[in-house]
Amino acid sequence: MSLSVPLPPAADLDDLDTGSRPLAGRRVAITATRKRAELKGMFERRGAAVVEAPVLAERAAHDPVELRRATRQVVAEGADVVVATTGTGISTWFDAAAAWGLDDDLLHALRRAEVLARGPKAVGALRRRGLFEDWRAPTERLEEVWSLLRSRELAGARVVLQEHGQSLAVEAEALRRAGALVTVLSTYRCEAAEDLTPVFGLVELVVTRQLEAVTFTSAPAAATLVQVAAAMGLRDELVAALRRDVVAMCVGPVTAQAWLAHGVPAPYPSRSRLGAMVKALEEELAAREVSGVEVAGRLLVVLPDGVTLDGQPVRLSGAPLAVLTALLEQPGRVLARRQLMARLPSGTARSEHAVEVAVARLRAVVGAGAVQTVVKRGYRLNVV
Repeated sequence: MSLSVPLPPAADLDDLDTGSRPLAGRRVAITATRKRAELKGMFERRGAAVVEAPVLAERAAHDPVELRRATRQVVAEGADVVVATTGTGISTWFDAAAAWGLDDDLLHALRRAEVLARGPKAVGALRRRGLFEDWRAPTERLEEVWSLLRSRELAGARVVLQEHGQSLAVEAEALRRAGALVTVLSTYRCEAAEDLTPVFGLVELVVTRQLEAVTFTSAPAAATLVQVAAAMGLRDELVAALRRDVVAMCVGPVTAQAWLAHGVPAPYPSRSRLGAMVKALEEELAAREVSGVEVAGRLLVVLPDGVTLDGQPVRLSGAPLAVLTALLEQPGRVLARRQLMARLPSGTARSEHAVEVAVARLRAVVGAGAVQTVVKRGYRLNVV
């Protein structure tokens, strides 16, 4: 299992070798909304089967009245420190200012301020407007920005915070308590996608281990997926699957931090780019050895798209596969029917009878002796 540390440098988008298919047979989900088609194409050219489940809305509208008020305040009063957190947020701010005829005045005000940037996208957006950062967070984490500001005397300092799709109200209040005069810029909000049907399906696929990896390009996407799983009563199951069996591949450290909070290892490339993430996932999956369990004298291996017995592929539907996955997590240990009931996919009648039917179908595929019945207790794999 990978640790949540940067992986070795990986290729960027244009460096990906599309002549080979190193991800052939792999099943990968993408949660991104922006550049989704681009990311899907990269995976498919490398042989992966892609499940699309956009978690967030493309962009929720900001409050133009409040943003204009905040912009006028910055123009009139100036700023001592500007915290730029995202490229999208900075670009949206300047586009809005231009529509109001305030872009030149805003640039003039910001050139007098100290600019703190969280990461490369914010830096790029600033430089396209002729502004240059005075400091950039070494590992792109906002915690580094707050640590820097806490080390300073802030009494009377005018600080502008550009939100990153989620509220920074707590951080703003902490700065105010330190004496700063804080202006918060809310340029966009990350909200759940209007159609969450694919996301509910994604939770099912992760919990039943029918995927090898899920990719994340933003922390809000990770948080929303956990929220959906909680609404389904599958939060713990989702986290358990991502901790052990399904890779939560992230585009960068900020996104990875959202999974670390749940104890989920979240590898990411050293460069926060889509191409680098695809390459890093390829390397991560290649590094994971396919291991099997000898069951009733036969080698059984569970893959995202089915099961192999002695190297020969067999197919299992959702309920039998869910039962097998649960039994494989604790080979040889007896699992009660109620434990197996909880692992059945939604849409399946969750009852002892449903478990018995799933076990019968499982035995029909992998062999009658593979799953043993322990009277009055439950079932276990007949492992060697």
